[in-house]
Amino acid sequence: MRFANKAAIITGGAQGIGRAVALRLAREGAFVIVVDRAREGCESVQAEIESFGQKAGAICTDLQTADGAREMVSRALEMTDRIDVSVHNVGGTIWMKPFWEYADDEIEQEVARSLWPTIWSCRAVIPQMLKQNSGAIVNVGSFASRGIYRVPYSASKGGVHALTSSLALELAPHGIRINCVAPGGVDVGPRATPRNPMPLSAQEQTWKAEVTAQTLSSTPLKRYGTPDEQASAICYLAADESSYITGQTVFVAGGGVG
Repeated sequence: MRFANKAAIITGGAQGIGRAVALRLAREGAFVIVVDRAREGCESVQAEIESFGQKAGAICTDLQTADGAREMVSRALEMTDRIDVSVHNVGGTIWMKPFWEYADDEIEQEVARSLWPTIWSCRAVIPQMLKQNSGAIVNVGSFASRGIYRVPYSASKGGVHALTSSLALELAPHGIRINCVAPGGVDVGPRATPRNPMPLSAQEQTWKAEVTAQTLSSTPLKRYGTPDEQASAICYLAADESSYITGQTVFVAGGGVG
């Protein structure tokens, strides 16, 4: 049990990669705190963990704000006296189209969704890890840091990669490791909370199909990955067995790189 007697926060834990990470950590002994702004999904994953006899918690908050991230850590510490692992998984592109087709507010929304939650979550959790003089942070980036029709998202995930490598230098003297997993295309099935709930126009459907084609052409294994394949890498970087790894972005993308 790699995570026995450890407490772990999983942001974006209500579905997809976050859910897979939460379940894997729990099955390996961690007390898992599932964080998401989708309350029903968050509590559903908590119940799923508890159904196989493991304790878990759920926090519903908006991590696009510094206050939301501070609330997450404060409420987590009411459930447990330490935070050993923090996985920052919130993000996801909302629109797919050429950069010049984005409205100003759409660019702001993309950055708000895919960069700020990771920045604020890191900033909120680090003080507790400094007190412990230990901890492992795993951010979730993307190999779409180089790709078409998602430039605001790509820039945000590139920012997550840079945040990880730079912050590792500051945290290393304090016994805290920070790494990043960059997924390729991942088949997460139907989403409980759609990224873009509006119907796509014919042009938007064409752009989306071109993104899918580019994703597969950039992937030597020529398929989408699974949430469990991402969770495996994330949990490895969160575990003590990766104790000599920090500041790295690992592309779990079927051979693709950003």
